[in-house]
Amino acid sequence: MTPEETLPFQEAIGSFVRYLKNERRCSPHTVQAYQGDLEQFAAFLSGSGCPEDIRPQTLEAYLSGMIRHGYSKKTVGRKLAAIRAFYRYRARTGGAEDNPARSLTAPKAEKTLPGFFLEKEIRDAIESVDTNPVQGLRDRAILELFYGTGIRLSELTGLDLRELDLSAGIVRVLGKGNRERILPIGPNLRKVMAAYLSRRNELGGPVRQPAVFLNHRGARLTQRGIQMIVRRVLLTVSEKRKISPHMLRHSFATHLLDRGADLSAVKELLGHASLSTTQMYTHLTVGRLKSVYRQAFPRVEIRGKDGFDPPLRGPL
Repeated sequence: MTPEETLPFQEAIGSFVRYLKNERRCSPHTVQAYQGDLEQFAAFLSGSGCPEDIRPQTLEAYLSGMIRHGYSKKTVGRKLAAIRAFYRYRARTGGAEDNPARSLTAPKAEKTLPGFFLEKEIRDAIESVDTNPVQGLRDRAILELFYGTGIRLSELTGLDLRELDLSAGIVRVLGKGNRERILPIGPNLRKVMAAYLSRRNELGGPVRQPAVFLNHRGARLTQRGIQMIVRRVLLTVSEKRKISPHMLRHSFATHLLDRGADLSAVKELLGHASLSTTQMYTHLTVGRLKSVYRQAFPRVEIRGKDGFDPPLRGPL
C-alpha cells in the first residue's frame, strides 16, 4: 500500500481531528481515542479508496472481525461510535452523502459494576505515604484529590494553578464535552493541597509552569505517571489485580451514596451528563446493604419446621 493510496482517508481523518480540537474543543484524551480508532479502521481498509467508497457491509465485516479477535463489545461499540461521528462530520462538510455506519447497531456490552475500595483501605493507603520528601507530599495530595472530589484522571492531569481556590475551598474542572463544573474541597484536602503547593517549587521547572502536579523535572505529570503513583500506593493495602485512579472516583461516589447522599448531587459532582450513568453506583450500595442485612438481621436464616419464620419472641 503506497502513501498515495492512503492519502485520501488519512487527509479526511486529519481534517476530522482538527475539527475535534479546534471547534469541539475535545480533551486530548478524547481526540487521541477517536484518531486511534479511525486510523485502525483505515489500516483495515488497506487502500480501499476514499471514505465515500465504504459500504455498510465493509464496516460490518470490520466490526465482526474485531469481536472474533477478542475485542470487548464495549470497545467495538466505541469504535463504531467514532466512525459514526467521522461520517457525520463528513456529511456536514460536503465530503460524504451517506453514512455507512447509520444502519449498524453497536453490540450490547456486558454490564460490569465498577471496582472500588473500602474506606479503611483508602485511609490506610493515604496515611502510608511518607510526606517528608516533596514527592511524597505531592503523591498524597494526588490521592486525596482523587478521593475527595471524584475528579477524573484527565481532569487532574490537566489541572492548573489558576483553577484552584483554596481560600474559597473550590476547584474548577473542565470535564467531558467541555463542560465546566465547580467541586468543593473539604478542610483536610485544603490543608494537604496547601502543604504541597508551599513546597511545589522544590520540584524545579520553569517559574511560570501552570500545572499543579509536577514530576521530578518540574514538568507536568503525565497520565501514565499519575497512574503509576496511584497503583504503587494502593498496592500496599489492596490485593486487587487491576488498580487505577478511576477506582478512587468510583469509591468517592459509592461512599457518598452509602452515607445517604442524593443521587442527583452525586451526578453533578461526577460531571455525568445523564443520571442513568450515576445510577450504576446504586447497584453497589444496594448490594452492600443486602450483604449487611443478611449478616446482621436475626430472622434472615432462621426457619421453623414448616419452612416459615418462627414468630418473634418477647413483647411487641
